[in-house]
Amino acid sequence: MHRTPGQRRGESPQERRERRAGIDNPDVVLNAAARFLEVRSRSVDEVRRHLTRAGYRAEMAERAVARLIELGMLDDASFARTWVESRDRARPRSETALRRELALKGIDRELAAEVLGERRTGAATSGRGDGDEVGDGPDMTAAERLLSRRGSALARISDPRQRRQRAYSLLARNGFDPDVCREATNRFLTSAQDPANESEA
Repeated sequence: MHRTPGQRRGESPQERRERRAGIDNPDVVLNAAARFLEVRSRSVDEVRRHLTRAGYRAEMAERAVARLIELGMLDDASFARTWVESRDRARPRSETALRRELALKGIDRELAAEVLGERRTGAATSGRGDGDEVGDGPDMTAAERLLSRRGSALARISDPRQRRQRAYSLLARNGFDPDVCREATNRFLTSAQDPANESEA
């Protein structure tokens, strides 16, 4: 049976947590935190929670977190920007959904607002508008990208009314407000019916 680093043969999860609670060597806790960061970048709060759930004492977890921040391996601002950029690129979400996800990752409200403000500013400088009107801003861009990604599945729905409902529901589930859902759905369906698009396919 494969054992994770530091796990002893026959040791139960409870015994492992109890053993870790007695660890006084900061390097052991720092190495555990570094292993947790190997998979993907994490927020400060994610690392802190992981270490304390694993059984390390809170003060040892805090020392490890402080050291990782000092080394530049933990940075909530960088993490939040990367998270939002990754979502916009691969799994588009609304600003509301992104704000909720960042909160779950332990990003404070002020930092989340700053990062999401940068997202809106980026959309404005790229000519996508400032988000004040339906059809402008990063939420519309994200909604259109999400529908485009699911375009082939939506195209298989023969009933136009059902296709519209499915597209709208997809956007709503990903946190987009009703105006964005309606406008993005209209654009997507209009584009799908455009004969020029069919000839390009």
